Amino acid sequence: MGNLKAKIIVVLTTFVLISCGSKELTIYVSANGNNENDGTSEMPFHTIEKALEEAIKIRKNTNETITIHLKEGEYHLTAPLVISSELSNIALIGEGTDKVSVKGSTVLETNWKAFDKNIWITELKENLVFNQLFINGEKQILARYPNFDENGGAWQGHAEDAIAKERVASWKEPKGGFVHAMHRGRWGGFHYQITGVDSTGELSLIGGHQNNRPSAMHPELKMVENIFEELDSEGEWYFDKQENKLYLWAKDGTDLVNSTTEVSTLKHLIEVIGNSENPVKNVNIEGIRFEHAMRTFMEDYSKLLRSDWTIYRGGSILLSGTESITIKDCEFINLGGNVIFVNGYNRNTEIIGNHIHDCGATAISFVGDFTAVRSASYQYNEFVPIAEIDSIQGPANDLYPADCKVENNLIYKIGRIEKQVAGVQISMAMNIHVKNNSIYEVPRAGINVSEGTWGGHLIENNDVFNTVMETGDHGAFNSWGRDRFWHPNRKIIDSLVQANPQMPYWDAIHTTIIRNNRFRCDHGWDIDLDDGSSNYHIYNNLCLNGGLKLREGFDRVVENNIMVNNGFHPHVWFANSKDVFRNNITMTKHFPIRLTGWGKEVDYNLFPDAESLVLAQENNTDANSLYGNPMFVSPETGDFTVAENSPALQLGFKNFPMDNFGVQKAELKAIAKQPSIPELNAPYFQNDTKSTKDWLGATLKNVETLAEQSASGLHNMDGVIVLSVKNESKLAISGIMDGDVIVGVEGEKIKNISELLIKYQENLWHGYLKLSIVRNQKVNEIKVNLQ
Repeated sequence: MGNLKAKIIVVLTTFVLISCGSKELTIYVSANGNNENDGTSEMPFHTIEKALEEAIKIRKNTNETITIHLKEGEYHLTAPLVISSELSNIALIGEGTDKVSVKGSTVLETNWKAFDKNIWITELKENLVFNQLFINGEKQILARYPNFDENGGAWQGHAEDAIAKERVASWKEPKGGFVHAMHRGRWGGFHYQITGVDSTGELSLIGGHQNNRPSAMHPELKMVENIFEELDSEGEWYFDKQENKLYLWAKDGTDLVNSTTEVSTLKHLIEVIGNSENPVKNVNIEGIRFEHAMRTFMEDYSKLLRSDWTIYRGGSILLSGTESITIKDCEFINLGGNVIFVNGYNRNTEIIGNHIHDCGATAISFVGDFTAVRSASYQYNEFVPIAEIDSIQGPANDLYPADCKVENNLIYKIGRIEKQVAGVQISMAMNIHVKNNSIYEVPRAGINVSEGTWGGHLIENNDVFNTVMETGDHGAFNSWGRDRFWHPNRKIIDSLVQANPQMPYWDAIHTTIIRNNRFRCDHGWDIDLDDGSSNYHIYNNLCLNGGLKLREGFDRVVENNIMVNNGFHPHVWFANSKDVFRNNITMTKHFPIRLTGWGKEVDYNLFPDAESLVLAQENNTDANSLYGNPMFVSPETGDFTVAENSPALQLGFKNFPMDNFGVQKAELKAIAKQPSIPELNAPYFQNDTKSTKDWLGATLKNVETLAEQSASGLHNMDGVIVLSVKNESKLAISGIMDGDVIVGVEGEKIKNISELLIKYQENLWHGYLKLSIVRNQKVNEIKVNLQ
């Protein structure tokens, strides 16, 4: 008995460090360690799995925090690390993202041999399922058509003939290949696996469940991969599952014989799993680089109410049934699917100071359970009959994320394969705080809120730009509010809410605040509140290009914002929306579409010119608004504060800080990109000594002389001359040539550059612009792709 007692004391004291009188239990792990060791700093374990096993044993004797300390090295997982409620109060701490890497990949034993002039081959000894390949840590390209082009638009390259019968006929065995196609309305993407070829030569496919608004494939925006015959360029690879052979067109200079070859084999790397009755509490994950999780676009997806979204409920880190989990100062790279997924019941999750980039799907997701939603509907045209709607306010249970924080993260180049993605996605959640994040180079929205359930989000000091780069009809910030009250027939919504004015607040129970952010979207709106988005307060935001849109919702207060080169887009408002738009600086006229009322107040705004103000006042708005130069202090450097004698101040506008946008963590701020500050288009910013304007890669000037009118074969001096067009610019690719004269946009005549730019801003969200041009004294119609 005495010997047993002594052994227990030795085991416990092995892991006890005394610091300032408090106990801290630390288990050490090293890539060079041994699982037969005792887990001390001098004799560390070899695997994290072994450390977790020891932590479970220690937990039986103490509730103190247990720290698993990862020493420098790479840790290849054979299964996801699972942290259950018995491991509450645990920390997984690495020595830094430059030193410690946790990978969901397997290192292959290879014997590379030349297959032909360019391609190498190796036969694998193990039967593995994988869909990402890395050579010396660098991601390779799964054989595809068209070939990868970073600047190639959707999927970094797409082609109308990607799955044409003629191309399909050239493939010996397409089974197992993948087809990626954009939604016909460009609201996201679809993904299919090829199961064969039918008797007509068409592909047989499964999949297409990754979007909640079904449609045919986009006729042009398609890409195919995992086809052997398309292995035709440097960096591409293909795996023949039947023969267990891996093919690679290695990049020039690669020494394959002495290279490290890794393949992703895990969908998740860490799963923190409890439930609302017995949650996992107080877990800290810090100082680790996470890499090499598998792509998950063919997994089962959940519909997110009546949004466009479906989503895979998983990620490289999955949280479900947790309280007070912190993910801090980590790096996430080359992950094939979602990065961090907060699923169902979670409270006080903090995601702080992380670097997330070059990943396949959404960066950070907060998604609740459907059972928490009263009278839920799942697709656009579905609705619960009014007599059956549950009228109790708020959620039905607690199975949703709440009181969580996303702060000081750097997020870019996500959605590299999936397109229904966001930097931060919020659905069926409450009180999510999104602060000081830099989010850019994303295919869709930077921040997305899928519905009003249950609001209370605070979105502040973020820098969100280079968004909606592959999809369409979205914004840098994007939301819907297709909650219980919402109906696809607008007249029915009007009647329902008139009968019960509190109905929009049954789900959107708390006000969502969007403040002090900088947004820029060149292919949509900077701030886009779409169908039914209700109960928002939007103020002190700098919108650099796309303006602000409010579509059919209730109780949105928009005040004290600056809309550079654009303005206000009120779409399809309800008769009694109670919307407010005041004290804003706009640089265009309002762009109303199908309004039956102008809300509670649209007034005290600053317009660029008298014509824009008059147009507003003709709609019985803006009685007290003014027009004129806002007198920005230094717009060329991004400082849009206004001078003391600005007319905006007379209207109640108040300056707000211009130096706190985006990530503030020093290491990440140093590498974060900044948005391009646009040249200002309003008349009072035009340089009188400069008669030309650069636009979409072309140099323009107004038709100003009889000689120019005659040379162009015009009937009058209305129009814009294209003096020159840069090769590979959007205009050149669309067919615009030197000497063309633009005389119309979207079927409406224009007189000058100012009218051209206004029509451009009004229509850029479509993703294209139809121009009427005069060439050789004939009018031609040309469609310009803006993405």
